[in-house]
Amino acid sequence: MVEPSVIAPSFIEVWIGTINGYLWGSILIYLLTACGIWFTFRLKGIQFTRFFHMFSILKSSRKSSSQGISSFQALCTSLAARVGTGNLMGVAVAISLGGAGAVFWMWLIALVGMATAFAESALGQLYKEKDNNGNFRGGPAYYMSKGLKNRKLAVTFSLCLFFGYGFVFSAVQANSITDAFSGSYGFNPLYTGIAITFFAGYIILGGLRNIARFAELTVPLMGVAYLVVCLTVLGLNIDKIPGIISDIFASAFGLKEAGSGLVGAAIVQGIKRGLYSNEAGMGSSPNAAAAAEPFPPHPVSQGYIQMLAVFFDTIVICSCTAFLILLFQPEAGQAQGIQLTQQALAFQVGEWGSDFITIAILLFAFTSIVANFAYADNNLKYLNMDNFYGRWFLRVGFLLMLVFGSVATLPDVIALADLSTGLMTIFNVTALFMLSKVVISIAKNYHQQHDKGSLPIYEPDDEEQKRFNLTQGIWYKK
Repeated sequence: MVEPSVIAPSFIEVWIGTINGYLWGSILIYLLTACGIWFTFRLKGIQFTRFFHMFSILKSSRKSSSQGISSFQALCTSLAARVGTGNLMGVAVAISLGGAGAVFWMWLIALVGMATAFAESALGQLYKEKDNNGNFRGGPAYYMSKGLKNRKLAVTFSLCLFFGYGFVFSAVQANSITDAFSGSYGFNPLYTGIAITFFAGYIILGGLRNIARFAELTVPLMGVAYLVVCLTVLGLNIDKIPGIISDIFASAFGLKEAGSGLVGAAIVQGIKRGLYSNEAGMGSSPNAAAAAEPFPPHPVSQGYIQMLAVFFDTIVICSCTAFLILLFQPEAGQAQGIQLTQQALAFQVGEWGSDFITIAILLFAFTSIVANFAYADNNLKYLNMDNFYGRWFLRVGFLLMLVFGSVATLPDVIALADLSTGLMTIFNVTALFMLSKVVISIAKNYHQQHDKGSLPIYEPDDEEQKRFNLTQGIWYKK
């Protein structure tokens, strides 16, 4: 008799793997690129024409209330989920498979993705509600249910997000941490996993506010530390940077004879890794955006904040990793993935560079773990699990998966996670297209006030409240 454990992986690898190949190899690349271009056009190139306004909003983003976390905490929470091992390992994979040209396409998808992030996060904030404790909650499931009046779509989206972010992705992140520490220091993966689970449990049991406070402290620290090290290396090699930039553009368009055959791979790998990293359009960051007390008190302000998150994640962090690797590439040999990133830094600064990347993986992956929990917890309502038993089911299952992920080989689970995330993205992008007029309307309202020199305040009248089907008591005309 054949064991079920032997049959299941074969089914998952062959069938689910094939579906994921089409989903992530073509469908989502075209869909998310189209979505980014669509909102870039409809919002009149907002990520370029109002680029500096993102930073001006950030100056006043520390205000919170008893109902919502601050905009800065929402930014850090979404960055905690975005800035993960993909920023260190994913970029290395993209360059290994697609060459230097992959970096250009990674930049391009991030720039158009900023408009998508603006749209989904502004909608998440617009359609937010209050939970039983008086705290703000929202996200794609909420604007699908209220904006599109399609509860079935909201439930389906929540189920995909709940599986992916509530259980699988965090197990994968835990696996990355334990692998790194096992390889670098010989630590037992099980013991490392138990330690990760203990600290994660301490943070997530404190709820979204505790997660937001942790992200607010950790994300800037890890981001600045990584940037300082990378920028120092780039500064020491400043004479080589123009050549690397030239190589990126030449390879992206096949202008180099040796790299002309890599153009297709560069496009696919750059766009794919960019989408994985910045998460624009996946429907994850609106969950954090909706939990914020916005300032200016207008849903569009959260669109700007989350647009900045995409810029920081891909244009800043991923670019630092890319330049670090491209400085080292002639010496790279057969190194791939995270080992390539480790060797690239060690080549520049000595052996401690490899240790630094290991610690960076710990911080990047751990912050992703706790942020993933927040996203899953936010969607319990649409699964009829926003109660004592539902919350504890998520907490216990989430923590057990961290231990499991620490010691397991996860290709089959990852395949299922990729499928759920891919479907989640299709549902979200479809909703974004259908709610385009709402995005354009609130963006116009915000910019009309801002351009007159007024502080933008969203005060919809009764007709607009009904037309958009907004939650009563959240936005009101004074």
